Parts: sequence; structure tokens; C-alpha cells
Amino acid sequence: MTETYRPAFEGSETPHISYGIPFHAACAKHLKETFKCDRVHIIASRSLCKNTNHVQMLKEAIERTGILVTGVRHGMTPHTFWSEVLEIVRDAREMNADMLVTIGGGSLTDAAKIVALALSNNARNPAEIANLTVQPGQSQSDPRSDLNPPTLRIVSISTSFSGGEYARLAGGTDDRTKQKHAFLGPIKGPELVILDPELVTMTPKRVWAASGVRAVDHCVEALCSLRVKEVEGAEEVAGRGLRRLVKGLLRCQLDVDGRDVEARMECQLGVVDAMEAVIKGVEMGGSHAIGHQLGPLGVAHGETSCILLPAVCRFNRRVNEERQRKVEEILWGVKEMEGVLRKRGLKKEEAELGDMLKAIIEKLDLPTSLKDVGIEKEKFEVLAENSLKDRWSATNPIPLVEKEQILDILEMAAR
Repeated sequence: MTETYRPAFEGSETPHISYGIPFHAACAKHLKETFKCDRVHIIASRSLCKNTNHVQMLKEAIERTGILVTGVRHGMTPHTFWSEVLEIVRDAREMNADMLVTIGGGSLTDAAKIVALALSNNARNPAEIANLTVQPGQSQSDPRSDLNPPTLRIVSISTSFSGGEYARLAGGTDDRTKQKHAFLGPIKGPELVILDPELVTMTPKRVWAASGVRAVDHCVEALCSLRVKEVEGAEEVAGRGLRRLVKGLLRCQLDVDGRDVEARMECQLGVVDAMEAVIKGVEMGGSHAIGHQLGPLGVAHGETSCILLPAVCRFNRRVNEERQRKVEEILWGVKEMEGVLRKRGLKKEEAELGDMLKAIIEKLDLPTSLKDVGIEKEKFEVLAENSLKDRWSATNPIPLVEKEQILDILEMAAR
């Protein structure tokens, strides 16, 4: 087997990606040879710890190089609650770790990013974590000069398709309010992302499928942005990522035995494309903004996109119909997609993007309404109020500046 090791994005040295050799071999190799670290702290998926020997394999591979594994965190609550982040901050500080390794999904990667930022700024409690969050008017290209940049480096072994491991931003939830907050510069992402499609076969079907729709959400909101053409190369990579993801996800859906590693690799590379559009500076919109606040109400990561993206597209169509039609053309051009659409009675000349996306999500056996995930109307008010505070509400094609606008979207997504 031959390793591919290269920058994830053209023109950027970080992160690098590695694929082609087993995850534990790649991680041990680069910790020793590339990062030359001494003390590694692992943040691992609870399900991988409980149901497989993969985390033990990783620990043993690292230790064979002479590097000390200072500890293994067994799982986190989805959406990265600050109380758990602070537990890892304490452990990493006490054990003097000089490297973090995550093996699992996006919540773990976000935790590692916030942990590194907290350590460099001596944050030890929720109030001090709150001081690290995004400031009003701050953008991705505008790091806060009053904060110290992280020095603790991160390697991420990804088991989902959500893409957070490529972003220089993170989301974490304040336990006290259940509101999810963004963390931007000077936060840093992983310096290395390790891709192993064999490892993804161990991820529960509903989890990888929903995370794949999250990556589709990155592509669709980028392509539907009224400013995507202002960002050089973003439209091309988002379109390529969407094709790869839809093709790969539909193939994975048919792969009952979990043997189609090629389809999973296609999805993993599609995620790289999806995130390149975000990294280049295309701002996301309402699906991301509302989804950030829907998650802490108990909706699984990725399923937020399944429920919200079709509704947001319908809400925005009066101002970005031309952009949506380009996405529709991409989807009709995916061979595996055409049959899905026609079986649901959708015609190329008439079908709108929101309906096409819902057809994909239904094919993947994922929830398509707030009712499906137990969110009733009594929660709409607080959800709308929290969503207005999200930075990506303002960058929706129709800027979401009033609670009533978000309530309209929630009504569309209700049933």
C-alpha cells in the first residue's frame, strides 16, 4: 500500500491529508517523523472505544514509536459542551501533552480546537471559555488580536463526512444556556487529517449518512450564495464536491455489507472539496445558522441539515433562483441521482432544489422534518431567538435579521 500525503487545499500548507495506508500506521508515522512529539493525548469516539479495537490499535501503534500516550478520552456529548471541553483542558494541562489526536466525528475535532485555544489563553471555567468566542462583526479572515494563538497541535482521524476537521473555526455549546457559540481566529484546525475508508465502515449507517448530508449542505449553501463568484475557484470545488458526495452517498446506501470502500473514499474526497469552498471564504447561510442552534436541543449532528436545508432553499428561492438552478443541473447530471428523482415523480423541467434535496435525504432513510426528531412548536421561539445570534444568519441570501423570518423557515421544516 502506498500513502498519499499532500496539502488538502491548493495554495495552503495546512492541513495536509494522508490516505492509502491504515489510519494507525499513518498516525504513528507522522507523530514521530513529521511532528516529532513526545506526549500525545487521544480524544476518541465512544462507539469506537466500546465496539471495536481500533482505539487500542492506535494507542499501541503510537507507543511502539516511543511516544507516550498520556490518556484517552472515551467519547463526548454531540455538539461539544463546554463542561466536557474543560475536562479535557484540565487533563491535557496536567499531563503536559504536546499533541492532540482525535479519532471520531466532528464534535471531537471541534473540542480539540477549543481545547488548544483554551490552553494557550489559560481558560479554566465557562466564563473564560465564553471570552474566546466570536466577537460581533468578526469574520473568518479577521483573527482576534487580544487572544494568544494555540500552540498545541492536532491530528484528526475522521470517521464521518461533516468536514469540521478542515475548518479554522469551531462550535461549542454553553451548558448553561444550551446555545452553541462559534470560535474563530486565532483558533487553528488540525495540521493533519487522516482518511481511511475502511475505518468509516465501522461508523453507524445513520451517522455517516447524516454527516454526508452535512457536507452536501456545505456545497449547496456555497453554490447558492449570491457572492460565490466573488471567491476565486469556490464554485468549481463546491460543484465537484457535490457530485462526489451525492454519488458516493447513494452508492454507500446500496452497500448493505459495508464493503464499498471506494464509495466511502469518494465521499471523503468530496468533503475536502466541500470544505475548500468554505475555507476560501464563502459564507454559509440559514441552514448552518439555524442548525447550529437546533443541535443542542437534541438533534444529531448532520440531521440538522437533513431537516433545514430543503426548507432554507425554498425560503431563499425568490432571490437566488438562478443559483439554485445551477445546483439542480449538477444533481441531474449525477447518474445515480436521476433514478432517485424520477422514482419520486420529479421532472427535470419542473423540480425545484428543495424537493430534489428532500428526495436524496429520504433515499438515505434520514429525517426530513422537525416532527421526525421530536421538535415541536413550543421550542420554535427560543430556537429562532438563538439562531438570530448566529453569524451566518446575516449572510443568508435573504439576511435573517428578524425572528419571524426564522419562524417561517421552521414552519416549512415542521412536517
